[in-house]
Amino acid sequence: MEYAQIVQKNSTQSSTNELPRSKLWGIYNVLDLAFRSKLRGIEPEEIKNTKEIAMKEEIQFTINGIPRKIKVDGDRSLLWVLRADLGLTGTKYGCGEGLCGACTVLIDDEAVRSCNTAVREIRGKQVVTIEGLATGGELHPVQKAFMAHDALQCGYCTPGMILQATAFLRQNPEPSTVDIIDAMEDNLCRCGAHKRIVQAIQAAASEMKGGR
Repeated sequence: MEYAQIVQKNSTQSSTNELPRSKLWGIYNVLDLAFRSKLRGIEPEEIKNTKEIAMKEEIQFTINGIPRKIKVDGDRSLLWVLRADLGLTGTKYGCGEGLCGACTVLIDDEAVRSCNTAVREIRGKQVVTIEGLATGGELHPVQKAFMAHDALQCGYCTPGMILQATAFLRQNPEPSTVDIIDAMEDNLCRCGAHKRIVQAIQAAASEMKGGR
């Protein structure tokens, strides 16, 4: 239930059960802060505090071509490790449930939702975020195609879209329009750039021709 619905439900209760207005306003402010923090991709403070006392383990992996070793709670979300610990904020927080695709990264060339992936699951693996997709200072064909076809508006979903498309084209280098739509169905764009996204992926497929 969204925070606005909670507040509305409380405010319409009968007078016998009604909370004092000051307490209700305090609840509203707390819920509003939590909701806005999620929109900005900020990890809630209570989660940070919990991590401080959690059991930590050493995890080695490669991120954007660079070997890394970190000591962290293995149950912690990969999304927050990338954003908060490694400063790779191109990976976005969207729904937190693996349903929108904004947090998509590549793990061993497979598109994975980082918000519901425990960081211990990347031990010994290759992870690529949007920051590491370009090579040798040259944008990846999918990145170039998204720019050329203006396949974005606000840009919030774009990193996940690009990485999902990259993994898809490596598996299916000559996709039909239907193939592209099916592959991108679970990556949501609230701005409605879907037609241009499909066109960009078609263009990238022609350039990649089964390559990177």
